[in-house]
Amino acid sequence: MNEPSLRQPDPVPHRRLCLAADVERYSLLDTRAQSAVQADLVRLLDRAARLTGLDRAGWARQPQGDQEFAVLPESTPEAVVPGAFVTELAAGLGALNSRPGAPRVRLRLALDAGVVADAALGHAGPAPVAVARFVNAPPLRAALAGLTSADLAVIVSDRLFQDVVRFGHPGLDPADYVRVDVRVKEFGGYGWIRVPGHGPDDVRPWVEGTRGEGTRGVRHEPSGSAAPSSRPAPSGSSSPSSPDGSGPGRPALSQYVQQGAAVGRDVNGGLRIGLPVVPPPAGPRRAG
Repeated sequence: MNEPSLRQPDPVPHRRLCLAADVERYSLLDTRAQSAVQADLVRLLDRAARLTGLDRAGWARQPQGDQEFAVLPESTPEAVVPGAFVTELAAGLGALNSRPGAPRVRLRLALDAGVVADAALGHAGPAPVAVARFVNAPPLRAALAGLTSADLAVIVSDRLFQDVVRFGHPGLDPADYVRVDVRVKEFGGYGWIRVPGHGPDDVRPWVEGTRGEGTRGVRHEPSGSAAPSSRPAPSGSSSPSSPDGSGPGRPALSQYVQQGAAVGRDVNGGLRIGLPVVPPPAGPRRAG
């Protein structure tokens, strides 16, 4: 008897935009409601893509019940997805949730753009891993749970923010985003959260100090800043509000760069991806 064959992957990596959309509190629904919500999710993504000129037929999609993971074609204009696509997705959710008697659908959406390679069971590379971690990030969950009038909470990777969002393409305002530091399992990276219909001042109280399994704190920064400029905490300090994101038991980063993204490790070995803290200017030490 012949073994089922796996598709032959293209091993050449390419920069692709990755997306993960997850339905909040899906497991609390009964079987009929889960089926209806799955159909709603597909229709919402189809509608938003169609209205913004994105070809859903070209998406490499991996439906997972309450979630869809997708790798978009290389030709996708990256600014459209966090911009017009998110706007239309939020509008579609608002219309959907105005129906009387229907279960309310609320989504967490994660976006990243980076290296992706086809693999035997789907896709490989840092961007697919990142969106899988970001969509379940405690700060994103906390923002959607806390802002009960919102139907959608979006997190974009620091890489996508620095490459696309911060330049203010049509439909994108970097001031709408709040910077957070995410730790999920072995993953560590910076992300930027936006909740359509709510400003950054609404979001910050919900993401500040968020904790979760595998999470060692959340950094929040003024929207639109590429990197904070405050003085790092003195060695051995563990203040939860320290500007380098250190919390109790969390040391400062072990390396600094002035420009560009950094991939390194903090002094206790955790992997860090994103823009680290800018070192403070030289000056007299304050008496401690």
